[in-house]
Amino acid sequence: MAATNNSIAIATVDLCKRFNHVTALDRLTLSVARGQIFGLLGPNGAGKSTTIKILTTLLEASSGRATVAGFDVAADPIEVRRRIGYVPQLLSADGALTATENLTLSARLYGLHGARLKTRVHEALAFAGLETVAHKLVRTFSGGMIRRLEVAQATLHTPEILFLDEPTIGLDPVARRTVWERLQQLRHSQGMTILITTHDMEEADVLCDELAILHQGQLAVIGQPDALKAQVGPQADLADVFAHFSGAVIEQEGYYRGIRQSRGTIQRLG
Repeated sequence: MAATNNSIAIATVDLCKRFNHVTALDRLTLSVARGQIFGLLGPNGAGKSTTIKILTTLLEASSGRATVAGFDVAADPIEVRRRIGYVPQLLSADGALTATENLTLSARLYGLHGARLKTRVHEALAFAGLETVAHKLVRTFSGGMIRRLEVAQATLHTPEILFLDEPTIGLDPVARRTVWERLQQLRHSQGMTILITTHDMEEADVLCDELAILHQGQLAVIGQPDALKAQVGPQADLADVFAHFSGAVIEQEGYYRGIRQSRGTIQRLG
């Protein structure tokens, strides 16, 4: 059954996830307003990916409640899936298909057909800036091109909410900024709510209206980037905020291992 607060796109109440004796997510309570770009930050193992998998119905919570687009993720997973797009951390486009073929396959999975399918595929290619390479195999694309294609795939059905797990990990600065521009375009042109997980403090500062820092599965702090920086100190940046509230630094071994894994995927596709 749909919730009644239309101003809230995502809400969790005491959300928990346990794997045997390990608590990956511990009583997470937060809300995301419609039309926001919201960031989930935290060290590796903080619960970011666990949260996003629960919200996208890919993982069942141990306890607590979560609603997405007004629907309970446990009670109404099909309704949730109809209203969301999801871009996973590792590149997932099929390198053996062209950009057009990848988009067409995704559009059919979303239930599009006929003239509507052709229109949305054409619009998606334009949105991703891939018209000139529409009929080239994705294995020939750069990592940034693949990521733009995946964002386009995830929004073919014009979802209310888009989830992205580390959307620019392993990308060069130019490719990162191009992805940021596409996400801002979605928010401004469609009023789309966007939730991202990221280790990139510049990304969080540029994109996010509000962010939450998780630490050991718990919510450490939530707020607007400028307000959080002011809370830490007059010269603080988001890296200082991250270290202050999570007790961790950005350059962790796990972060760089994640980059190498993502780049390995790009290499296999390319």
